[in-house]
Amino acid sequence: MSCDLPREVSEYLALVESGPHRVAKEQAALAQYIRRCFEKEDLTFDSEKCGHYCGMAKYFSFRELLPWEKFLTALWDCTYDVAGMPRWKTLFVMVGRGAGKDAFIAVNAMASVSPYNPIAHYDVDICANNEEQAMQPVLDVVEALENPSREKLLKKYYYHTKEMVQGRKNKGCIKGRTNNPKGRDGMRSGKTIFNEVHAYQGYDNIKVFTTGQGKVPHPRRGIFTSNGDVNDGPLDDYLSRARRILFEKEADKGFLPFVCCLENKGQVHDEANWYMANPSLAYMPALIQEIRDEYADWCDHPEQNYDFLTKRMGLRSGFQELSVTDYEKVLATKKQIPDLSGWSCTAGIDYAELSDWAAVNLHFRRGADRYDINHAWICLQSKTLSRVKAPWRDWAKAGYVTAVDDVSIHPDLLAQYISDAAKKYNVRMVAMDHFRWTLLAESLRRIGFDAADKTRVKRVRPSDIMQVDPVIQECFDRELFHWGDNPCLRWAVNNTKRKRSSRNIGFDTGNYEYAKIEGKSRKTDPFMALVASMCVEPVLGSGQVVTLPPVGAIMF
Repeated sequence: MSCDLPREVSEYLALVESGPHRVAKEQAALAQYIRRCFEKEDLTFDSEKCGHYCGMAKYFSFRELLPWEKFLTALWDCTYDVAGMPRWKTLFVMVGRGAGKDAFIAVNAMASVSPYNPIAHYDVDICANNEEQAMQPVLDVVEALENPSREKLLKKYYYHTKEMVQGRKNKGCIKGRTNNPKGRDGMRSGKTIFNEVHAYQGYDNIKVFTTGQGKVPHPRRGIFTSNGDVNDGPLDDYLSRARRILFEKEADKGFLPFVCCLENKGQVHDEANWYMANPSLAYMPALIQEIRDEYADWCDHPEQNYDFLTKRMGLRSGFQELSVTDYEKVLATKKQIPDLSGWSCTAGIDYAELSDWAAVNLHFRRGADRYDINHAWICLQSKTLSRVKAPWRDWAKAGYVTAVDDVSIHPDLLAQYISDAAKKYNVRMVAMDHFRWTLLAESLRRIGFDAADKTRVKRVRPSDIMQVDPVIQECFDRELFHWGDNPCLRWAVNNTKRKRSSRNIGFDTGNYEYAKIEGKSRKTDPFMALVASMCVEPVLGSGQVVTLPPVGAIMF
């Protein structure tokens, strides 16, 4: 071992391993991982620098960093590999709301441009989707500098305005950056900090903000967030990488994962588990009371306070009346699809307007397991496309969607897709919304699917969806869906809400139907195509493989 565990590290690890409060399983794995790194690697630690960096907290109202914050400062800023480079260049932190992310960022940023950092022009850029999140740590530093009891002293070491702070010696600047392109010009970041990454829909801004790195020595990157509602975005990627490092021993490549969250919704009802999601809770009695109040509100009205689980407890899970299923169940659909050649399937079609999105789902069954091949089309001239924040361009490159540069998606495109599928699979039946059949009728008729033949075509009504909803829920709950890695389909599920139906009756029937969570930017077509295909699932029986060759399709 090249050096002993730093005091700031060993003290926090002791709290994780034998402290008075419960910790997330990710924290227990992190403790083992850090001990392993210090045992097997040739590391050096700058204890003097760490003391100075942690000591900067005395200029703020809280006066001192908490154990987990000292732990991260020691590893991120003061631990080096055999080549003298930062051992952990990238720090990923996901903690419950109220843990003090902004305060930690403020202290760390102030230290990074202080005389204790000898690297000249070590700029700290704090990036976020909105100005408030980007500027709050900067304003916290400004407030510390303007404290009358310390202003005269700190003025010797820092220059500041209301929008930036500069270290007088190393000339590094702290600035808040938003998505405004004008705010990105000339960036030469030493440290780039992304605040509330849960709000990022894709990597475009992350890539732009990090292109300024590498111009000064020892570049670092910080990713700070609570959990959020954007699915299949950067946060999910960072979380997956963190857990692979912690639980699967994947090489970290300089990525330090610090994750605090509950494991499941059942844990939220035991207050002792709340410490798992928030490493600051033991030091903030007022915060505990605030969470107690929010918990009571959530128990009474979960549909109005569904973000309590997400923000406070790190569990992305909506209220049953809002989400189709738990997010973890959606992720569980990422199962490999075998070669289905020769199998029987149903085809579901969905679109609201062909000038927007459309989708086809091929649905297969074998025993209890369901397999789905899903494809979507996007009209590039759609008036609402600019509101869609999902990375659909990446999906198009990967082949999950087709971008159509036309005023609308021609019905022949969907028909041709089904016709091509019929060369490989036995397409038993086509199903789609009853009221939208007319526009596709001629194209589908040409490939052998005529609405007059009820053994080949099903025009789906709301009552059909209510009947199949319990089957869909069972498939999610028992993790029977196999969708491969189709982010577009998972995105569509998470855009869909499941709501009780009281259609023309006036009382709760106990049945459910589906609707969009938001009408313009959150498309549901891929999932609703799956729903349509499952409305005719009984024609597949138990889903035995067809031994006869696939039914040929009538070509255009």
